Amino acid sequence: MDARVSFDVSVGATFLRYARLVAGRGYVHNTLGNMAMRVPAEGFVHGVAYTKHAEISLDFPFIHGKPAYYVPADVDVEAGARRIETFIADTNCLVLIGHGVTTLGRTISEAYHRLTSFTSEVRRNIAAEELAALESTRVQYRSKDDVERTYRLAEQVIYPERAQDVMSEGDEET
Repeated sequence: MDARVSFDVSVGATFLRYARLVAGRGYVHNTLGNMAMRVPAEGFVHGVAYTKHAEISLDFPFIHGKPAYYVPADVDVEAGARRIETFIADTNCLVLIGHGVTTLGRTISEAYHRLTSFTSEVRRNIAAEELAALESTRVQYRSKDDVERTYRLAEQVIYPERAQDVMSEGDEET
């Protein structure tokens, strides 16, 4: 935070109140949501913005870091745990066909964050497909290459060592 700006606790409390309302209505399943408050601040022509923490993403590939894995309905992961050895390292989200979803994380908080982001992503995709069908249009999805790039950068974006240039991969053009 810029040393010239002092954190206004009442603005922060107001922001959190409304972020909880947004999440409570199911609009966003994430840590705080998609909001920013612009407030006047001396020395800043356009004021300053209060928003969620910079290291919290609303983007599924960043949050998950790996693609979801769809486990066929005939695989009983509880009875045959050995069967998951072939794919468990490549995912942080198991979709157990006919059973449910299980997410993995380094902490229970991270697993929870991944679960809510997955369910939110599914809801967004269903709503987008329904709306597109009503208008006889198609949903525009990211390319496979773009999604793969996002998975590769997930760790840097969610837990960056520094905030600058987190979307670049070394010397590559982005």
